[in-house]
Amino acid sequence: MLKYFLGNSPKWFKLTMIGFLIFNVFSYYVLGATVTSWLFIAEFIFTLAMALKCYPLQSGGLLAIQVVVLGLTTAKNAYHEVDQNLEVVLLLVFMVAGIYFMKPLLMFIFSKVFTKIRSKVVLSLLFVVLAAVLSAFLDALTVTAVLISVAVGFYGVYHKIHSGESDYDDSGVKDRKELSGETLEQFRSFLRSLIMHGVVGTALGGVCTLVGEPQNLLIGERLGWDFIQFFLKMAPITIPVLIAGMVTTVVLELTGTFGFGAKLPDSVAEIIASYTEEQDNNRTDKEKYALIVQGVAAILLIISLALHLAPVGFIGLALIIVQTAFIGIIDEHQLGHAFEEALPFTGLLVVFFVIVAMIHDQHLFSPIIHWALEQDPASQPGLFYIANGALSAISDNVFVATVYIGEIQAAFQSGAIDREHFEKLAIAVNTGTNLPSVATPNGQAAFLFLLTSALAPLINLSYGKMVKMAFPYTIVLGGLGYIMVKMVLS
Repeated sequence: MLKYFLGNSPKWFKLTMIGFLIFNVFSYYVLGATVTSWLFIAEFIFTLAMALKCYPLQSGGLLAIQVVVLGLTTAKNAYHEVDQNLEVVLLLVFMVAGIYFMKPLLMFIFSKVFTKIRSKVVLSLLFVVLAAVLSAFLDALTVTAVLISVAVGFYGVYHKIHSGESDYDDSGVKDRKELSGETLEQFRSFLRSLIMHGVVGTALGGVCTLVGEPQNLLIGERLGWDFIQFFLKMAPITIPVLIAGMVTTVVLELTGTFGFGAKLPDSVAEIIASYTEEQDNNRTDKEKYALIVQGVAAILLIISLALHLAPVGFIGLALIIVQTAFIGIIDEHQLGHAFEEALPFTGLLVVFFVIVAMIHDQHLFSPIIHWALEQDPASQPGLFYIANGALSAISDNVFVATVYIGEIQAAFQSGAIDREHFEKLAIAVNTGTNLPSVATPNGQAAFLFLLTSALAPLINLSYGKMVKMAFPYTIVLGGLGYIMVKMVLS
C-alpha cells in the first residue's frame, strides 16, 4: 500500500501524511477540537507547500475528509461554502477553458511584445500595469489564466527547439547543449519573474475597485457603495500602494534580488523571433480566420466583464461556445483538452472550502475579532488591517473578509459603532485582506492557481520560491498599506 499511496511522491512525505492522519485522531480526543483545527490548517498549508512533489488535491483532500469524519465541520456546511463561492467555481471551470481556445491569439500578441521590447524592466512594468488594470475591471483569476497560457506557450516553443524537433541556429546545426544548463535556468528564471510580477499586479489592481476581488463586492454591498464611491473611498490607500508596487518592480529588476532580474537569453530571444517569423509566414487562411474570431471574442469578453452582463462563469461558457462554433471545433474530445488545466484546481478549491467551513464552525477567528473591537476606536482600523492581513495569508482573503465585515456590520446595527467608524473599518478590512495576503499562495486564489498550474513545475516555481519572491512586495504593499490606513483612517 505504501508503494502506491500518493504515487511517486517522496517516501518521507508519504509517512508524514500517514503520521498526520493518525495523530489528528489522538489530537481530537486529547487536545480538543480547537487545537486540532489549527493543526489541520498547518497540515493543509504543508500540502500546498509540497505541491510540486504531490498535487494537493490528494494529500489535502485526505485531510479534508478527516475533518468531516471527526465532526469539525459537516458536509452540509462545506457545501454552503461552495454555494457561497459558486461564481468562483464556475469561473474556473469555464473561463480558463475559454482562454485555452484563445491561446493562438495570445501567443501572436505576446510574441510581438517579447521581440519588440528587449528591456526587462519595461517588460516587467508592462506586465504589472496590464495585470493591475485588467484585474481592476475584469477578474484576477482570468488575468492569471492569460499569463499562464502565454508562459506555457513560450516554454513550449523553447522545448520544441531544445528537444531537437527543429532548430534556428545560424549554422543550421542542432546545438541542444547550448540550450540546456544555464540557458534553460535563465529562461525559467525570466518567465518566473515575469509571472510573479503579473500576479502581484492582479492584487494591486484588484484592491482598487468594487469588482476587483469577490470580497470587494461583498463589502461594497454591505456599505451601499457603487463603483465610483468604492474607488474613491479606497483611493487614498490603494493609489499610493499601486505606485509603490510599480517602483518595487523597477527596483527588484535593477537590483536582481529575491529571484528577480533574469533577462531573456539571446539564444532564446532568437528562437522566439524566428518562431514568430515562421508562424507569420506559414499561417494558413484557416488560422488567420481563427485569429480574427479569437480577437472578436476577446473584445466581447472585455466588454462583458467590464459591464458585468452576466456571472463570470457564464461569460466564460459563452466565450467557449462562440469561439468553437465559429472556428469549427465540434468534436467532444477536442473540447475536453480545454478543461484539463482548470478542473484539478477546481477540485482543490472545493477541498479548500471544507477547511474554510471548519474555520467557521470552530470559530477560530472570533477571539481575534472580538479583541480588536474592544480596543480604542482610533487604533481599530490599524488592528483590523493587521489581523485581516495575517489571517488572509494563512487561510483565504474572501473568507476572512466575509467573517470580519459580518461582525463589523453586526456591531454597527447594534449601535456599538457609528456609520463613519463602520466605513473606516470596512476600508481596513478590504485593504487588509487584499494587500498583505500576497505573502503566501494561500491568501489569493490567483496565487494558488499559479502554484498548482501546469506552468509551475516547468519554471520550478515552488511554494517556497513564491513566498520568497512575494516577500519584498509583501513588505512594501503591506507596510505602506498599514501606514496609509493609520494616516487616513485613525
